[in-house]
Amino acid sequence: MKLKKFPARNTYFITQTCFWLFFAMMATLSAIYRVQSAGLNPLQLILVGTVLEITVFVFEVPTGIVADVYSRRLSTVIGYFMIGLGFMVEGAVPFFGTILLAQVIWGIGATFTSGAEEAWLADEVGEEKLAHLYLRGSQFAQFGTLIGIVLSVVFGRFSLNLPIFLGGVCIVGLAIFLALFMPETGFNKTPAAERDTWQKFGRTFLAGARTVRGRPVLMVMMAIAFIYGLSSEGLDRLWEAHILANFNFPSIGQFEPVVWFGFINVLQLLLVIVATELIRRRLNVENQQSALSALLILNAIIAGGLVLFGLAQGFVMAVAFISTVLVLRRTSAPLYAAWLNKGLPSEIRATVLSMRGQLDAIGQIIGGPVIGLVAVTLGLRAAMIGVGLMLVPAVLLYGRAKILIASQDRDTIQVSNKV
Repeated sequence: MKLKKFPARNTYFITQTCFWLFFAMMATLSAIYRVQSAGLNPLQLILVGTVLEITVFVFEVPTGIVADVYSRRLSTVIGYFMIGLGFMVEGAVPFFGTILLAQVIWGIGATFTSGAEEAWLADEVGEEKLAHLYLRGSQFAQFGTLIGIVLSVVFGRFSLNLPIFLGGVCIVGLAIFLALFMPETGFNKTPAAERDTWQKFGRTFLAGARTVRGRPVLMVMMAIAFIYGLSSEGLDRLWEAHILANFNFPSIGQFEPVVWFGFINVLQLLLVIVATELIRRRLNVENQQSALSALLILNAIIAGGLVLFGLAQGFVMAVAFISTVLVLRRTSAPLYAAWLNKGLPSEIRATVLSMRGQLDAIGQIIGGPVIGLVAVTLGLRAAMIGVGLMLVPAVLLYGRAKILIASQDRDTIQVSNKV
């Protein structure tokens, strides 16, 4: 008996809710697990992220062949299965080598889902409905993340590896569900003559370089992407380790660290929802100067907050600073995306966005080990200060972008007046 497929819209919402729920189960306490159970030092924590980034960078292109040539659905199913398997491997054995192997497995899985799920949804529902579905899907994802954080804390109080392993098992279950019920009616295979993925990859990078060269604003955009990559890996991998190593947790309620980290993550998620809504209502993101002014201010606060996080002496102050940093970083992401897309001519948008992603990944691969070495030699406080200082050039570049765009606007007005 052939099983009836779910509607694409419902399948997408179920996937977004479940994946982010299970991912939050794993991710919320993964840093504590790696420090306390596996005994990783700061450099090893960074190398975990570096291995993941290198894996994604290397396999992004070849795994795209599956989605373009064979099936978006098949690529998505393989991806979620491998992501779940990677989590299970990490949660099974608290050992550095095993954790590195897990990053390779779930990193390859992530490249199978990257782009495939979005392309599948566009094939099934049409491009005109995508914006609404993406927005609604993000709301389901936030709801799932909130539940996942709570479940991670509940399971983590029994054993730190339990939410990681269970999260992996559940994602494998999600892959099986998709294999059975995910529809695919709008997919058309790429003809054999057009299957030149590696050549396209090379052409994309070269075309992006030619496009960016000679356009000062695009040069600034790419430089900011690289700086974001340099600073992000150290922050993502070490902020929990800094709190664990350098602060005494409050004795209120005799809560364990797993509960406090769950509270911090829930607080951040709720603040992001509120902050994003406030910016959506009060800021005209269509105006490049307004968006750039907001990004300049937000990134200056983030950089300063990271330095203060490194210097903080008390638990409450440390949590206040890192929460401010993480909330503002997530809040600024859609602003950055809006400015980036607004400033790109449509005929080169895809090329430049692809190059931006490549530069961000290269920045993470370079910047992560540097911060890891700082943490090992000078301490986690110095590492957090270093991450903040790494971000300062981005603030200066946003100021430069404001000047360049103002100059372009003046030139446009002068040309219009002459006409």
